[in-house]
Order: sequence, then C-alpha cells, then structure tokens
Amino acid sequence: MNKYVKAFFHRGMMFGGFGPIVVGIVYAILEKTVPAFSLSGGQVLIAVCSVYLLVFVQAGVSVFNQIEHWPIAKSLLCHFVLLYAAYVGCYLLNDWIPFKAEIVGIFTAIFVVCYFVIWLTVYLIVKGTEKRLNRNLRRLG
Repeated sequence: MNKYVKAFFHRGMMFGGFGPIVVGIVYAILEKTVPAFSLSGGQVLIAVCSVYLLVFVQAGVSVFNQIEHWPIAKSLLCHFVLLYAAYVGCYLLNDWIPFKAEIVGIFTAIFVVCYFVIWLTVYLIVKGTEKRLNRNLRRLG
C-alpha cells in the first residue's frame, strides 16, 4: 500500500474519535440551552458517524501537503475537494443546512473563502518561518 494512503488512514483513525466527542458536547449544550431539544437515536447515530468521517477526512487530507513530487496546485485541489465533499455531505446528511441550491451555494461560497484565507495564512506563516530559519543558518555558516 502506498505510504501516503497509509498515512491518510493512520491520521484519520488517530483523530477520528474526536468527532463524536465534539458532537456529544454540542448536543449536551443544546439540550441545556434550547427548550424541548430532543433527537432520535437515528439522528444521534447519523451525527456521530458522519462527524467521525468528517474528522477522519480532515486529519487524513493533511497528507496531500507532504507529497513532494506533486505540484502545489494538485495538492491544494485534492485537499480542497475532499474537505468540501466531506463538509457539505456531513451538513446535508444531518440537515444542518437545507438541501436547496441557494443555501448550498452560500455554504460553498463561505467554505471557499474560509478555506483560502486559512490556506494563505498558513502559507505565509510557513514562508516566514522558512526565511527566518535560512537567515539563521546563514549566520551560523
């Protein structure tokens, strides 16, 4: 099995368990703050399983950034597409957003903006750190 596929599954399994914990905390807060809040067993099961898969994918896709022979555009596209599919699927499956074109469009626009703001922030931080490390290495050498 490809080392990147192994890393994807390893990371997903390591962090996937945090998703159901978050779902439990959110539902506990909703139960205490929303009058007459209740869920069926099926709703809880779907939420726990779908959020587990969401966190699994979220952790696993970080492997795309480490495939050095891939161009950055390919890595970014794979990372984006898998995250978007996981998020929109989870939100629609749990009825957290309605399945209407305009609502999914708004969700998509917000997701794209947030994704690229976060990506650009991380990119600039990494580049800044790289410059600082290279400058320190030149001083030592």
